[in-house]
Amino acid sequence: MDLKRVVVTGIGALTPLGKTLDEYWEGLTNGVSGADFIKQFDCSKFKTRFACEVKDFDATTYLDKKEARKIDRFTQFALVVSDQAVKDAGISKENVDVDRVGVIFASGIGGLITFQEEVVNFANGDGTPRFNPFFIPKMILDIAAGQISMRHGFRGPNFAVVSACASSTNAIIDAYDNIRLGKADIILTGGSEAVVSAAGVGGFNAMKALSERNDDPATASRPFDKDRDGFVMGEGAGMLVLESLEHALKRGAKIYCEIAGGGATADAHHITAPHPEGLGAKNVMTAALKDAGLQASDIDYINVHGTSTPLGDIAETKAILSVFGEHAYNLNISSTKSMTGHCLGAAGALEAIACVMSVVHDIVPPTINHFTDDPELDPKLNFTFNKAQKRTVRAALSNTFGFGGHNASVIVKKYS
Repeated sequence: MDLKRVVVTGIGALTPLGKTLDEYWEGLTNGVSGADFIKQFDCSKFKTRFACEVKDFDATTYLDKKEARKIDRFTQFALVVSDQAVKDAGISKENVDVDRVGVIFASGIGGLITFQEEVVNFANGDGTPRFNPFFIPKMILDIAAGQISMRHGFRGPNFAVVSACASSTNAIIDAYDNIRLGKADIILTGGSEAVVSAAGVGGFNAMKALSERNDDPATASRPFDKDRDGFVMGEGAGMLVLESLEHALKRGAKIYCEIAGGGATADAHHITAPHPEGLGAKNVMTAALKDAGLQASDIDYINVHGTSTPLGDIAETKAILSVFGEHAYNLNISSTKSMTGHCLGAAGALEAIACVMSVVHDIVPPTINHFTDDPELDPKLNFTFNKAQKRTVRAALSNTFGFGGHNASVIVKKYS
């Protein structure tokens, strides 16, 4: 069968760098750090006391007060970016068939804040089970996709995707596949995460996954720097409107770029550590290139997983060298997590958006907070350290890897 071409026609972004797409992109290209001391809870006794939070977020600015109380922060984020993306794409019930508009949305963890609050309240009580009737619907991971569909009246394919930090990249790939197979005309896809909480920070601290650079939060996320000591937790949401090219042209939609292909693999190695030679990462980038029908030399920019962990950054770099060979030295490579922190289940969506904007504007956002070269990394690679670089970006690849050994990559390219 002939597969349909799939394009991006709308974007929504709610991030530690700003609450709109324009603010997000401006923060990325200017090398702004979103890290600061945590405002959402008292973390004075925690090993890590900073994160990349969405600044000054008030759900009632966007949602009805009663509605906002019934949903977790991660779903609040999801609804905000869905409103932005639908508006940006110019979608209305008059120009689409709502039965052929779907939502495939992701989160790595879901309503952790709600879960923590309800369990703590029960533990502090006398044993009588007094739970909020919205406890379960607020907590479950799939509720964001359901809430988005109800808010906009979209009745097409609707489900959630979870693969830890690869979740929203997998969601984008699933949306892409549904549209190119003709199962929907439009799908809203992406991911949301909001776990800056005692349970979230405490849990990742216990794993020794987080940076503990409390003396200088703004520079704590240091991908590919010799002195990197773990990732910085982030939160936020990103949304892409994917649409068949045929449908987009028919309704006169604005087109950002084209989705070229995607891949998904497993490390089959360890619950948290990457394969030391980056085998899963190598395989997933190879799979994405094959799916896109592209050669390694067609890629100009890689937005790497680049979490700022000692093992992960090295393994991913080995994989890039293995897949791209000599062309690796012609690439721009950058980790926008140096600015946003690691937004977990939302990371793939936000980083895919960074790739879309790099293709549109021919600008590669930087990897900030680089101070000391790591002798274990090839110095000939261009990690776009500290300052954005202008270059023609014909196609960009976004990598995301999750605990459990999940790997996902998606490629976007200029539309012509």
